[in-house]
Amino acid sequence: MAVSGRVLSLAVQAMLGTATGRSCGYGTAPTASSLPTGAATPYSVLYPVGSTSDGPPFGDASADARVVYQVTSVAVTAEQAEWMADKVRAGMVARTALGYTYPIAATGYAVMSRELDKEEGVTVASGVYSYVQRFAIEVTTLSS
Repeated sequence: MAVSGRVLSLAVQAMLGTATGRSCGYGTAPTASSLPTGAATPYSVLYPVGSTSDGPPFGDASADARVVYQVTSVAVTAEQAEWMADKVRAGMVARTALGYTYPIAATGYAVMSRELDKEEGVTVASGVYSYVQRFAIEVTTLSS
């Protein structure tokens, strides 16, 4: 079975909402009804960038993939954007002795690793501040 990008993306989006305590949009800004904070700034936006997949060998149902995400933190000040980026980074890569602080619960998949791939820092356009980060997540399918 191939890795479903949509299933993983929705799980990452939910984890970021929990880890940051702020709304996270999926490819667009969150809406007024998005949880937990609606469209109020600061918020983050998750963009699936691409993936590479190792298909299963003949007769094996498991597959592995490396999926890259861009997370853009959006705010009204540079300090807010950096604060939000810090929360996103912690959500994605912070660990305890037992594993990641914020698990990515994607049904049918196990997250093997996560890493910060690239960080572009704060930029401003028309009075809106953003902070761009890219993360790589390696997953495998669970056998049924």
